[in-house]
Amino acid sequence: MMITSTSNSKIKQIRQIQDKKQQKKSNLFYMEGLRIIGEAYKTENLLETLIFCPELLKSEYGNQLIEQGKQTGLEILEVSESVFKSFSMKENPQGIAAIGIKKEYHLDDLNTKKGIIVALTEIADPGNLGTIIRTSDAVDANGIVLLGDSVNPYESGSVRGSMGALFSQKIIQTDFETFLAWKNEKKIKMVGTSDHTETDYLEISYPNPIILLMGSERQGLTREQIDSCDFMARIPMLRSSDSLNLAVATGIMLYQIYNCHRGYVLTSEKGNA
Repeated sequence: MMITSTSNSKIKQIRQIQDKKQQKKSNLFYMEGLRIIGEAYKTENLLETLIFCPELLKSEYGNQLIEQGKQTGLEILEVSESVFKSFSMKENPQGIAAIGIKKEYHLDDLNTKKGIIVALTEIADPGNLGTIIRTSDAVDANGIVLLGDSVNPYESGSVRGSMGALFSQKIIQTDFETFLAWKNEKKIKMVGTSDHTETDYLEISYPNPIILLMGSERQGLTREQIDSCDFMARIPMLRSSDSLNLAVATGIMLYQIYNCHRGYVLTSEKGNA
């Protein structure tokens, strides 16, 4: 039966899940769009409820997702156009959304034998976080550790920015002291970034495994965090810019570490002329 009232209890629940204050308390989260929901199907026991509007869902792929949900026993909510638009977070909604179940991970769930672990200090922008999650997935990072008062990874902007990579990455939220104690126990080397350090990011031979520690958008790394790093790297910037967007800087570092781990090393030609 189609839901045509915005006061329906199920629709109220969707709006509650979308509320930023409720997001951190709930074990559920909201997602919307064909690609993200298609990616969610690849993770076992992630989807709880599918919501669709037949008036808006014009995609054959979208209809296949609904049929797949029916066959696997998911709760399916069919809603009217006005109801769907009342909770949609897109300007031109595709007519399909879902409620997912959050995955909870801990530091000891991370692979510490090889690869990259990303640690982010009090990241505030959900779009930045989503982009970093997507880039981390692209280089097959082992997981992302959110330190301190960081944005909720299941906020809509982060989910959307990750383009579904959120579902394949292990994301842990903890404080810096707990993280540092774990890092020291596991004896993993850690690199941070700063525009005040002298070492160019290309000059470092990055160990495997390694932690990449990135500072907050506003303040960068604290003195304590810098002192806890085994290496500090500088990304050179010319002209008037003295900093890069956090997601851009993290992407540069991730691919340099990844390239180093797979044997690609740039050789400086200074002094060879």
